[in-house]
Amino acid sequence: MILPDSFGLTGALPQLIRLADVNYFFTQKLSWAWAHLRSICRNVFPHSTFNWVGIDGTQVLCHMTPVDTYTAQATVGDINKGLTNHKNLESSDISLLVFGNGDGGGGPLPKMLENLRRIRATGNRSRDIPPVNMGHSVDEFFDVIAKDSAAGTELPNWSGELYLEFHRGTYTSHGSIKKGNRKSEILLRDVEVLATFASLYRYHKTDYVYPNERINDCWEKVLLNQCESYVVDYGIGMVYDDAEKLYAEVSKEGEALIEEAFKAIFPPSTSLADPNIKTKKSGTLVGFNTTFFPRRDIVEVPLVGSASKLRSQVVQASKDGTVGLALMDCTAGGGVAFGTGMYADCKPVSVARMGEDHFVLKNSAVQMTIAGGRITSLFDVALDRELIPEGETGGLVIFDDRPNYWDAWDVEVHHLEKAKKLQFAKVSVAAEGPLRASLKAEVKYGQSTINVLISLDAIPASLKKGSRSFFRFDAQVDWHQRHEFLKFELPLNIRNDNATYETQFGHVQRPTHKNTTWDIAKFEVCGHKYADLSEFGYGVAILSESKYGFSCRGNVLRISLLRAATAPDAEQDQGKHEFSWAVLPHQGHFLESNVPIAGILFNSPLHVRLLDDTTEAPLLKAKPGFSIEGAHNVFLETVKRGLNDDFTTHDAAAPTIVLRLYEAYGGHAQVQLKIASQIPVAKAVVTNLLEDELEELNVYQTEDASLAVKLKFHGFEVKTVKLVLGKPGTQPKRDSWVTVEKPRA
Repeated sequence: MILPDSFGLTGALPQLIRLADVNYFFTQKLSWAWAHLRSICRNVFPHSTFNWVGIDGTQVLCHMTPVDTYTAQATVGDINKGLTNHKNLESSDISLLVFGNGDGGGGPLPKMLENLRRIRATGNRSRDIPPVNMGHSVDEFFDVIAKDSAAGTELPNWSGELYLEFHRGTYTSHGSIKKGNRKSEILLRDVEVLATFASLYRYHKTDYVYPNERINDCWEKVLLNQCESYVVDYGIGMVYDDAEKLYAEVSKEGEALIEEAFKAIFPPSTSLADPNIKTKKSGTLVGFNTTFFPRRDIVEVPLVGSASKLRSQVVQASKDGTVGLALMDCTAGGGVAFGTGMYADCKPVSVARMGEDHFVLKNSAVQMTIAGGRITSLFDVALDRELIPEGETGGLVIFDDRPNYWDAWDVEVHHLEKAKKLQFAKVSVAAEGPLRASLKAEVKYGQSTINVLISLDAIPASLKKGSRSFFRFDAQVDWHQRHEFLKFELPLNIRNDNATYETQFGHVQRPTHKNTTWDIAKFEVCGHKYADLSEFGYGVAILSESKYGFSCRGNVLRISLLRAATAPDAEQDQGKHEFSWAVLPHQGHFLESNVPIAGILFNSPLHVRLLDDTTEAPLLKAKPGFSIEGAHNVFLETVKRGLNDDFTTHDAAAPTIVLRLYEAYGGHAQVQLKIASQIPVAKAVVTNLLEDELEELNVYQTEDASLAVKLKFHGFEVKTVKLVLGKPGTQPKRDSWVTVEKPRA
């Protein structure tokens, strides 16, 4: 696998590389950054040829060319550097020269090939220049390394992520592109889940066929936008106009695919986002949970027009009566959620105005105080614990942002030296509870306006015992700053040398201190759906639904919201934005918390429908298709149809379902993957990412007539399971500890 120009590499990658049946990895961006920008990237990566060890312990043989570029000009200097700059000559004495005019420059030129021919001829007669060997593939190069190093056992190891001490601004620049990426990934995951169930059940559309080609077309557009020139802000303005169009196409097609799937699994129904909902005089609110976690959600229901008759299904209405809040319950896990009243274990919320500019959002577990336009208190009511140090405040903050080199790519450590704390103004009560209490506020800064709705719900972030509610921030921003960086920060009465950030299929810890230059370099880091600072007994996380930049210096946890670069796109991020984040206090250390689950739920709202008639809806009575029992640290992330299925007919023989699971906390687990009885499984196998079969699993029947397989995981392990479906009645026998032998004939 070759990734020469990625701006850092996740520690999840070695496992994914090996699961894709690839043994070798080549990159060079880390060495390029130091070679070209030594004044900024002060830490020299210590290896050229090494074993890269992922967060789960998987190793892949890696080479990082000592020539420090993938666009070498094939000069004598390049050849010499391949030897003199090699950092592992004690283990390996060969290096790879990656030459040619890159970045659209045309590749190798005849002049370069002639240079190499002459250098090789000279090297054959002189020891003053390293020998050159041409005419071989990259695979052959790695085969030689593997052979000479005893399959890598004689090479040094590097564990964890390959962090690039450069281009940190790309985590935040072009916020609309980051949002399009996150929303598209979640949308297409949901499409795959719903389309899979629709192709299996076909309760109300018997000829439904899994739309594999249309789903793949959407994924190809998302993956194209994940190219360096798009998602990491490498292009001029027109590039992002094209990217926005692709995301719009994915959104439109994804929503259409979801509608088609619901027509197959539900009787006639209407999405709450459909304008026609206002004409509906009756119906039942039903949601579909694509995450497979037990959950409760609060959803907004329009109450205008004929839909005003839905008021009986909501718990709380807005002050003007146009919108209601319904509580949806899906405690069974993945599958159908039903509207309900407030449960006895709900924690009714309230908002109190304590003075001219002093407000308190509170339920029986947590409360937040906003005074003088800043967050002055974050308090755990149940534990009687204040989480913000005395004399410090949280809220929005602006930094000067003038990088030394590339404007959209970079943010430098010195931006932290100039901070201006912003104050919430015009604070007022937007909702008083009991299901949701909210404050609305406005921030005026320069030519920009930031409107924020701060909400607290009566339900916890997840159904894990002891879970707290989160404080949600919904922002609408009209942004017109230049070379300024908007963040949200919380100083916390919590101390730890490391903070935790989500990465693909797990998490990574990074230092909060500045002991070494390696620690100092991580002043701005990337994360996915959460960043967390915990100590023994307690922690606080910031959840993100579309942002990827975070930092934690000392006890101050921050999420990066908007930048304002002027090159290469002079109008980067100018204009209107909508995004959300949340603050989640939690009892116990991160490893004891529900933060990873809360991050997924925060990004994955229920798909809520208004069903015209529930009497002819078999799915409402069916058990969830899949569930996991035995350990809370294993997540079911993907449900889709198999790559090699026949998608031309709804009656294809031996259709398959592919499930992708992973261990999310970094520990071992043994789980039971349960499969509902309405899904007849004839065979279950573990596969690699290419869905090549590796190991057959024992499928057995449980006491509740479900089918199940047992799976073992180590920390951060990703496991793919393929279920081959058979005809009803071919299910395996029930698992039992008693072995009954057949009588001899």
